[in-house]
Amino acid sequence: MDGCALTVTLAGSLAEVAASDWDACANPDSAQPALDPFTTYRFLRALELSRSVGTGTGWEPRYLLVHQGDRLIACAPMYVKSHSQGEYIFDHAFAQAYARAGGRYYPKLQVAAPFTPATGRRFLCRAGFEDTGIGAILQGMRQIAQDNQLSSAHVTFCTRVEAERAAEQGWLHRVTEQFHWENPGYQCFDDFLGALSSRKRKAIRKERKTAQSFGGTIRALSGDDLRPDHWDAFWEFYQDTGARKWGTPYLTRRFFDEVQAHLRSDALLVLAERDGQPVAGALNFIGRETLFGRYWGCIEDHPCLHFELCYYQAMDFAIARGIARVEAGAQGTHKLARGYLPSEVHSLHYFPESGFHSAVARYIDQERRAIAHEMDVMADYAPFRKSDGGQDG
Repeated sequence: MDGCALTVTLAGSLAEVAASDWDACANPDSAQPALDPFTTYRFLRALELSRSVGTGTGWEPRYLLVHQGDRLIACAPMYVKSHSQGEYIFDHAFAQAYARAGGRYYPKLQVAAPFTPATGRRFLCRAGFEDTGIGAILQGMRQIAQDNQLSSAHVTFCTRVEAERAAEQGWLHRVTEQFHWENPGYQCFDDFLGALSSRKRKAIRKERKTAQSFGGTIRALSGDDLRPDHWDAFWEFYQDTGARKWGTPYLTRRFFDEVQAHLRSDALLVLAERDGQPVAGALNFIGRETLFGRYWGCIEDHPCLHFELCYYQAMDFAIARGIARVEAGAQGTHKLARGYLPSEVHSLHYFPESGFHSAVARYIDQERRAIAHEMDVMADYAPFRKSDGGQDG
């Protein structure tokens, strides 16, 4: 079997792939929970079944499959994109420059966990097939882009190791930033507060007291504690936030039914309830080492409730579970004062047109230096006591 030739194919639906084969690549250490749920069969299939991706969404699945003989050894969640929405690694400047040069930027290829600005493996390989699988995926993406005269191919929120390996093969390695909270082994929230400067510690205590005085109760629900009616409430919150931030929510109502059916053990839903009715909520997904904050919404405004549900409750959960970090999603320098420090985020980009590829390379190099400087500056504003040396971002 080791001598069998590799074949690279595309699938328009995960229905064409056995769940056990996909997950053998997505989570090769099957004795452990997945590092994150976002590339598992159950999550990606939920996006398909709920029609959050597919025809009319601008996310057309073209899952890239690498077989050795009849065995799937590697795969990647790849999509043909007709816009740049729901990606969180912004390439609008690339699209505008490409159009000004007379080119057609869309469609493009994208390997990603849709609507999910969370770092994780994007080149999914069975154990022992990493070198072979990653090489085949990268070459396959380049060939597909060239053969179909597509403007570009992108891999977003990949790991640093993946980015560095792809850069060796000529891909452009872009570095941007997010804010993450690190848990060095706190036993309780007061341990975290004890690492802060006095002023920041008092500010957070005041915020938590204000939030928890909203006139109701806060509950953190996961697994079998989640019920279908919880998703009815959260759908209302999600629609409100989506309408205000990006116009049309990316996920459909059915997606949350799929979460209840197949992903509720991966989900942490924090709800604020008043008079027995949910009035605000934050949805997180649980990984092996990371809690991923994803969506927030409300139907009532209460001071500091957003900070409590999205940040402090997530930290409480991570401490209780021994989870090493919380990723709080895209953007938001306001997270810095709450203990979330700037962290590098990695993506990959390839342009078949060599002149444009070189131009983007120069832009990315300048951007990388600017991001590094910005992270250094923000580190000086971290809330941790200086005598502690702070934390690594």
